[in-house]
Amino acid sequence: MQSRYEQWDGSQDPFGPDLDIGDILDEISDDILSGYGAQSAMRRLMRRGMPGRLGGLDDLRRRLEARRRRASRELNLEGAMAEVRERLDEILAQERDWLASRTGDDPRAEDARMRESFLDTLPESPAGALKELMDYQFTNPAAQQAFNDLVAELQKEILDAHFRNLTGGMGQMTPGDVARVREMLAELNAMVAARERGEEYDFPGFMERYGDMFPEHPRTLDELLEVLAKRMAAMSRLLASLSPEQRRQLEELAQALLSDMDLAFEMDQLAGELRALAPHLPWDMPLGDGEDLPGSGMGGQPVPLSAAVGAVEALSDLDELEQAMAGDYPGASLDDVDEEKLRRALGDDAVSDLRRLRQIEKVLEESGVVTRQKGKLEVSPRGARRLGERALVAVFERLRTENAGVHETRDAGGAAEPTGATRPWRFGDTGEIAVQRSIFNAVLRTTSAGGGSRPSSQVKLQPDDFELVEAETRTRTATALLLDLSFSMPLRGHWLPAKRMALALHALIEGKYPQDKLYLIGFSDYARRLQPTDLTARAPLERVYGTNMQHAFLLARRLLGEEPRASKQVIMVTDGEPTAHLMDVGPERAPEAFFSWPPTTETIHKTLAEAMHLAASGVTLNVFMLEDAPGLVNFMEKLGRLTAGRVFRMDSQDLGRFILSDYVRRRM
Repeated sequence: MQSRYEQWDGSQDPFGPDLDIGDILDEISDDILSGYGAQSAMRRLMRRGMPGRLGGLDDLRRRLEARRRRASRELNLEGAMAEVRERLDEILAQERDWLASRTGDDPRAEDARMRESFLDTLPESPAGALKELMDYQFTNPAAQQAFNDLVAELQKEILDAHFRNLTGGMGQMTPGDVARVREMLAELNAMVAARERGEEYDFPGFMERYGDMFPEHPRTLDELLEVLAKRMAAMSRLLASLSPEQRRQLEELAQALLSDMDLAFEMDQLAGELRALAPHLPWDMPLGDGEDLPGSGMGGQPVPLSAAVGAVEALSDLDELEQAMAGDYPGASLDDVDEEKLRRALGDDAVSDLRRLRQIEKVLEESGVVTRQKGKLEVSPRGARRLGERALVAVFERLRTENAGVHETRDAGGAAEPTGATRPWRFGDTGEIAVQRSIFNAVLRTTSAGGGSRPSSQVKLQPDDFELVEAETRTRTATALLLDLSFSMPLRGHWLPAKRMALALHALIEGKYPQDKLYLIGFSDYARRLQPTDLTARAPLERVYGTNMQHAFLLARRLLGEEPRASKQVIMVTDGEPTAHLMDVGPERAPEAFFSWPPTTETIHKTLAEAMHLAASGVTLNVFMLEDAPGLVNFMEKLGRLTAGRVFRMDSQDLGRFILSDYVRRRM
């Protein structure tokens, strides 16, 4: 046993993934046997999860959608712009009161009237008014200070809207702060240009000078540009989600403030580079249908611009999570889901469910139940047997009162019955070693070699000492299981129970009666040999016409003929009467299927004749009809009478229980 130790980070599960292979198979078996295939069955399991155990992707996506709607409703940028308008009105009212006090002989009265005329012509929009007031000198010192404070706050909001918490460590923006931001943008644009030209650049030096502006602490230029691109893409989404008038006002406001700081050129250049470097981001994409748009009047309290952009950025993260969980793109995998984003959105429980969903596929692959062929999951032969074993367990749990005594085991039994005697082992023999008799021979040999004295404390076994338990070999049974593959089987709900029964019978024979032989034969227009994995493959049924029992009986006779010393039987499961037979079309061509509904006399006669050949070769027929149409009942009565076989009218849900218990009883 090997142990591996690692540092605890809070994400490990000390009790393991708590995923039992049997429980997982129970969850996906119906989908696999219904024809979805392993890949689709796994995808459906991932979507629905395991009820009572862990949530699925559909549940996580519903929670993400609820989180998105809640976050969207909190956006109310219209209120923020209205707040700017109110503060401007208060500032202008202070200035107007000051100007109104200059009347009569006051030498400044004429200037006051001109200023009042200028204020009367200001644009209605807050952005337009703010832009015009940038060059205005207030006569009221209090109004001037209030305006300067408002401009400084809005400048910080604009910068933080484009760069997350860029001004977080600053107080009120000073000319020195503005100059430092301008220098940072110029150096950043220069680094991007140098990288485009293939030249070296000093990113560590850049972070040493300006690292306090980036709370994400990027380690490379690529990481920094990714952070900035996501932020600016969120800003573009916010603008695209506003009404045309709101968008115009916000763009005017940003242009006025950035131009005043001499930052407009550097910002435009960086935005263009980021769009080119990250075209996959949702640039200019409005918020999704059904979301409350910012400024719709249905949101919560007014939020600052930077907070609104942050909310849109969070919505973009939710979009990415939902897209990754949907998996509607080539090469999609649960590994694409960002755990940290999911934790921020839905908490630790969601991350735990995600990790366990990832573990499901890993558990199945490591156990050998599924294999990956050309990038797709397929059920392996071992997986088909495990599905059969699970079906077998389910069947015999229902038969517990009959004391069938069948359960999952690795021991193969039933090959032979002990007679009570032993015989010497010979090279090449297989069987159960008679341990007591073998040790007795070794002790006796050691004593004889020592001249009759007491044997040595060490007794070494030699090949001649071994004896085997003598056993009487049971009679082998060869079974041909004939499954109707016509389209009426799934249409009437019979195909799933029939496949589950077939896999369970295969598991029973391999596990408990390994000396027996099982042949799987499917028949529709033609009959063909099946493998257990064929029952788990995607879309095993074809939309063809015909129930060719004659060909199925013929193929069963040929296969069972290869078992000369076995007791032979045919088990046929069908829901319809024969509607096809093989027709000879010449010596150089293979026979072709002839179909007719209702069945022709020739089809009935050829099918009965082949069944009689089968019975004459020593094969017992057991027929399970899943419907009771008059034509089917009449045909089966003739079949049973002519072949001395057994015919049962059976509900498909009881098929496995009856056939398996009957097989066990007949082998006792």
